[in-house]
Amino acid sequence: MDDQNKNLILATALSFLVILVWYMIFPPEQPVTDPNAPVATETGAQTLAPPATADAPASQGAAQTAEAVETAPRVTIETPRLAGSISLVGGRIDDLALKDYREELDADSALVDLLRPAGQANAYYAVHGWVPGGSLDANAVPGPNTLWSVEGARSLTPEQPITLVWDNGEGLRFEREISVDADYMFTIRQSVSNSGSDSVRLAPYGRVARHGQPDTVGFFILHEGVVRQTDNELAELDYGDFADLGRDQMWGPNTQVTEAEANGWIGFTDKYWMTTLIPEPGTPFTSAVQYVASQDIYQVFTRLPTLEVAPGVTASSETQLFAGAKEWETIREYEANAGIYRFIDSIDWGWFFFLTKPIFWLLHYLNEILGNMGWSIIALTFVLKALLLPLAYKSYVSMAKMKELQPEMEKLKEQAGDDRQKMQQGMMKLYQDNKVNPAAGCLPILMQIPIFFSLYKVIFVTIELRHAPWLGWITDLSAPDPSSILNLFGLFSWSTPEQGSIFFIFSLGILPILLGISMWLQQKLNPSPTDPTQAMIFAWMPWVFMFMLGSFASGLVLYWITNNTITFIQQYAIMRSHGHKPDVFGNIRRSFQRKQPDAPEAANSAKKPGGKPGKK
Repeated sequence: MDDQNKNLILATALSFLVILVWYMIFPPEQPVTDPNAPVATETGAQTLAPPATADAPASQGAAQTAEAVETAPRVTIETPRLAGSISLVGGRIDDLALKDYREELDADSALVDLLRPAGQANAYYAVHGWVPGGSLDANAVPGPNTLWSVEGARSLTPEQPITLVWDNGEGLRFEREISVDADYMFTIRQSVSNSGSDSVRLAPYGRVARHGQPDTVGFFILHEGVVRQTDNELAELDYGDFADLGRDQMWGPNTQVTEAEANGWIGFTDKYWMTTLIPEPGTPFTSAVQYVASQDIYQVFTRLPTLEVAPGVTASSETQLFAGAKEWETIREYEANAGIYRFIDSIDWGWFFFLTKPIFWLLHYLNEILGNMGWSIIALTFVLKALLLPLAYKSYVSMAKMKELQPEMEKLKEQAGDDRQKMQQGMMKLYQDNKVNPAAGCLPILMQIPIFFSLYKVIFVTIELRHAPWLGWITDLSAPDPSSILNLFGLFSWSTPEQGSIFFIFSLGILPILLGISMWLQQKLNPSPTDPTQAMIFAWMPWVFMFMLGSFASGLVLYWITNNTITFIQQYAIMRSHGHKPDVFGNIRRSFQRKQPDAPEAANSAKKPGGKPGKK
């Protein structure tokens, strides 16, 4: 490998290290919630619904206070995976906990609380209704403050839907049937019956609102905020971008509106959870993102086409609401069986989606076979290394030849002295004479970079690795190794720096130490750089990476250790098969020995018989 290629790899590696150090020492600022700050409530008309008419903007509805929501009667939600309730004020789905997920590893930890009613801190809820059109008055349709009645069952289960009713006393009767499946999908069927003498115009809508910016991970590799599919276009919007949305003529300030011709959805996505409005596939609709600065409320809307309901006619509309965990298999089933277009892309697959998707697919099915994500990551590494073996073979053969040429390269260095051009010409001739391609070793390294980032993305964003154990002390593959060299891996009881602390980088666990050793051993098989500065930097890199990657997810460190171990075995075997017998242990021994002086210096400092130094 020539100096130019070495410099390129060295620059890439150092740039990667700089980025890692920067994000560890200066992590992105996290939002701070003042516990004494007043809780935002829905008191402004513009926070209650999309434009108040289906044909033109107008104000709608009376103010809704948090107290009214808190004291309103409720209908319980009880499914195998969800627990919560629906407020009869607005028919809000605003109280939802996920039974399969807890905040912490502790079995007694609280369930993950997804939706919360208005009036509570970080309120988060979904509400559906009708937008009046034509000459229809805003008070003639149910809004987010309407008090509904229940017909029949007062408990929502997968086997038993509920029906909410409201009559405006002017010839319009509204019904809302809400059903839920055994996972996370609600179906909302809204209907209106016209017993009056005139036709009416109105449009159904759905809305999801979040009061205040939620706590986020705040890491550049993960998107948290709005995710929206509009026909073939997938768009993401961070919370920090809401205030710069601009003004829409009909919807008002800080609003972004798009039109979907046939397919799409819109909602809020967190690292592991999501709440998404989904119009019926094949139906055109309007989606909007809006920020109400005066109330600090983030909200998304879907509005379906306006319906004209003649006297004696009943019109209806059906939409869905996903509220739950971003489980790959569950979301994929909704896409395949319910026809929700590209719903799997609600998971943040990143730039290397063409790698992250198949990598996770393979990891998922390996886990189904092995029943443990840790062993599945190891098995996945074997598969990836097998796929890259043809490239690796050429690389290791080239390295074996270069290792054999190391003594001649040292001679060239002595002969060339400070003449770098002469050195380069001599090396190129040496490579040509021995049919060695120095760039052959770069391709497997370049191939590893997108695979590494793709696997990191998979481990970081997919819920399947959250709280997933491996063995012994590794109880969460999505978190760093909890052991620490600072207390001799639990031998002493004193506490160690917590994750997020600048000193956490020194709290090395068992896996990071094994990672450093595996990188160091692998390095002993490779030819040393002829440049002393490069040689020194490469010698330190295993230990620098040991500290840098020590705070990464255990699953990623486990992959890296397995990858290094397999690489070492492959390279050792291939180099031996081509006549070169790597003296790994000799290299290790010599790396601990003090460098001997060059021959001329040794001759000048030789001692005379009797133990006295020689004289000039």
